[in-house]
Amino acid sequence: MDALIANMVTQVKKGDQEAFEGIVDLFKDKIYRHCFRMVGNGHEAEDLAQETFLRAYRNISKYNNEYKFSTWIFRIATNLCIDRLRKKKPDYYLDAEVPGTDGANMYSQLSTEEPLPEEVVTENEQWNELQAEIMKLPEKYRTAILLKYVDDLSLEEISQIMDIPVPTVKTRIHRGREALKKVFQMVVKTR
Repeated sequence: MDALIANMVTQVKKGDQEAFEGIVDLFKDKIYRHCFRMVGNGHEAEDLAQETFLRAYRNISKYNNEYKFSTWIFRIATNLCIDRLRKKKPDYYLDAEVPGTDGANMYSQLSTEEPLPEEVVTENEQWNELQAEIMKLPEKYRTAILLKYVDDLSLEEISQIMDIPVPTVKTRIHRGREALKKVFQMVVKTR
C-alpha cells in the first residue's frame, strides 16, 4: 500500500490531478473520521477534511518521501482541527438533547447500517459517555488519545503528527487515560 501511495504522490508532483483524486479516495473516510472525533461536529469535520486535502495538494511539493504519507496528511488534519478548536469554543455537543425529541441526542441521529440489539445500544451509550469525556480533555491529551486508540497510529507516527518527542506522546496518552479513568471511577461510585 505504501508503494502505491508513493507512486501516486510522485504522479501528483508531476501534475497528475487524477492521481491526487486516488489519494483522496484512499484517505477521505479516515481523515473525515479523525476530524469528526477531534471537533465533534459533522459539518465542521467535512470542512476540515476538505481543507486538509486542499492544503495537501497545494503543499505536495514539500512532502518528504522519508516519512509515511499518512503521517503527513494526518498532521495537516490534526493541526487544522487544533486551530479550529482554539478559535472557537464549542457551542454544541453531540450528547446534548435534540429539541423536539424525547431525550434523543445527536449520537442517536447518526445512521447505522444494522438495527441495534440491546447489547449494541449499551455499548453505544458507553461509547457516547467516553466520547463526551474525551471531548472534555485538554486538546493535547485528546489529540494523543484519539490518534493512538481511535486512529490506531504508532507512537512514532503520533510524535511526527503532533511534532513532539515520543516520550512526550507517551506522557500525554498516560495523563489522558488517567483523567478518563478518574472520571469513570467517579461515575461508577455515583451509580
